[in-house]
Amino acid sequence: MGADSRGQRSSGAVRAGVLFACGGVLATGCATMPDSGDVRSVKASNPGDSQVRVYAVQPRENAEPDEIVDGFLEAMTSDDPGFATARKYLTKDAARTWKPGQSITVLTTAPDREQADRIADPESQGRSYPIRGRQIATVDARHAYQPMSPAEYKDFIHVVQQPSADGKSKEWRIDHLPPGLVLSEADFQRNYRSVNKYYFASGQEWVVADPVYIRQRQDPVTRMDPVTQTVKALLEGPTNWLKPAVDSRFPSGTELKEGVTSLTTDDQSTLKVPLNAKADRVGGEVCRRMAAQLLFTLGDLTSVRVEQVELQRGSDGGRLCVLSKAQAEEFAPVHDSGRAENPFFVDEHGMVKTLPVGGKEDAEADATLGPFGKGAMPLRSVAVDREESRAAGVGKDGRELRVASILSDDDLPPALVSSGAVRPEDRLSAPSWDGRGDLWVADRDPVKPRLWMVPGGDGEPVEVRAPWLADGARVESLRVSADGVRIALLLKEKEGRTTLKIGRVEREGSGTQQTVSVVDLQPVAPRMEAVTAVSWAGPSRLVVVGKEAGGVQQIRYIQTDGATSTASVLLGLNGVTAVAAPNDERAPVVADSGNDGIVRLMPGANWQRMVKVAGSAPVYPG
Repeated sequence: MGADSRGQRSSGAVRAGVLFACGGVLATGCATMPDSGDVRSVKASNPGDSQVRVYAVQPRENAEPDEIVDGFLEAMTSDDPGFATARKYLTKDAARTWKPGQSITVLTTAPDREQADRIADPESQGRSYPIRGRQIATVDARHAYQPMSPAEYKDFIHVVQQPSADGKSKEWRIDHLPPGLVLSEADFQRNYRSVNKYYFASGQEWVVADPVYIRQRQDPVTRMDPVTQTVKALLEGPTNWLKPAVDSRFPSGTELKEGVTSLTTDDQSTLKVPLNAKADRVGGEVCRRMAAQLLFTLGDLTSVRVEQVELQRGSDGGRLCVLSKAQAEEFAPVHDSGRAENPFFVDEHGMVKTLPVGGKEDAEADATLGPFGKGAMPLRSVAVDREESRAAGVGKDGRELRVASILSDDDLPPALVSSGAVRPEDRLSAPSWDGRGDLWVADRDPVKPRLWMVPGGDGEPVEVRAPWLADGARVESLRVSADGVRIALLLKEKEGRTTLKIGRVEREGSGTQQTVSVVDLQPVAPRMEAVTAVSWAGPSRLVVVGKEAGGVQQIRYIQTDGATSTASVLLGLNGVTAVAAPNDERAPVVADSGNDGIVRLMPGANWQRMVKVAGSAPVYPG
């Protein structure tokens, strides 16, 4: 059964046993009761465990080939240690060579097993069963999720007859199967969860999130619990896409001490992590950064509370270093100021105003100081730096980008970047600040489209290498991550479709001599046919406004690797042209909803209009 129906298969399919662990309450609407297999009690080991547990059922004696194929497809969705039961459906050679941990193919629904080609002589040639589906993603051996536009998936499973265990008869077994695991989206989300690993931005002292997927419970291949899986994934190094822009402070070859499959905190919420001998000689400062990587990574696990990490030597178990969560904060890309972030917007007169986050509905907006607050240069878009001290504004005609204080009444400074495009809509995009204090903007001039980075927000602009601009892509908007390593881009393609992609920022040199590139663009929301707006919402999450083919506009959270879930949709708002989300969750999501004006969404509440005055371009610092 799994999490979705497999009624497309033969009615004689072997069914896996399903149990529910719903915190003492019987789950309804999750799945039907099993029609075969042993029922065993389950105790949820962690609060974050999925509610549905699936157990594989071994092939019955004299099972027909249809049952063997269906039973194996079911067994792939289970938590069976080592996939031992799934391997019982395979020949000895196939069981030996099958590597379920090497990849995952994610389909919209469970794979559709078709009837075998019966033209072949089954006694000598076996039977081949085509399997089909709509593929939406893959997960590689380093646990990295890669989404894709839904595409036809085709492969096959081949079964042959081999002598039974007692040698008195023959039994059907699988000798060819697809590589890795093939799962429906529902089964994938039931068995796996997203976790951010953290590495240091190259040459910098702050960390960057690297999302991967681990098993919700014990991993069938490694037998590790989720905490240990997460630590192991961190030690394996960054995903291939992020690797060129980040560094790990763990020495090459560092692994968990041999035989460690479970890591638990003590009564002081300290997690002791025994490493192998590769880390024996690290110094104190390097060790602190290693521990910081672990603390940030483990902070995403709701099933465990880790207040500090102790790293231990592999040679004798002695202490290498200890670091607390509070001490690790010095390596955060955005430091916690202890207060909620403030959103800003541009009012109907082109002046920058501050939005009252905790105020009543239809409150008065607060004016900002400086030339942008006084209307010295009416704006069409604005970006506020992460210190909330300066604003970067693009004028009403889109021609010039200027930066001015919003804390003092200084004079309007000269333009940093100008566009020579004829039409206003082909000029400068809305700007964006990264956590380094650098400012980004795109010039959409069709004659010479360019991407600019202004070091420190006041230096000599650096033209960013963006070879993909030569392919005809137009930057509708951009948002740079706080760590400065990733950039979210809304791109209008040649055919007119607007897509969301993530680019990797690579830097060489410094000052006016530095070379900055945005490369290796990856799709984030390939199932959306049109994306209207995007905002960062934390270290590895975006709020995206768009719609799928034939659907209505949605506002939803999407991971930077493209992963999503049905629970991520923010309901109840249409006609959104802009969206802004805070770096943490203490402040509301803010949007420009057209007729409703600037609105906010507080946790557990409905959308509310924030201010009486008309306005546009709401933003949080960044």
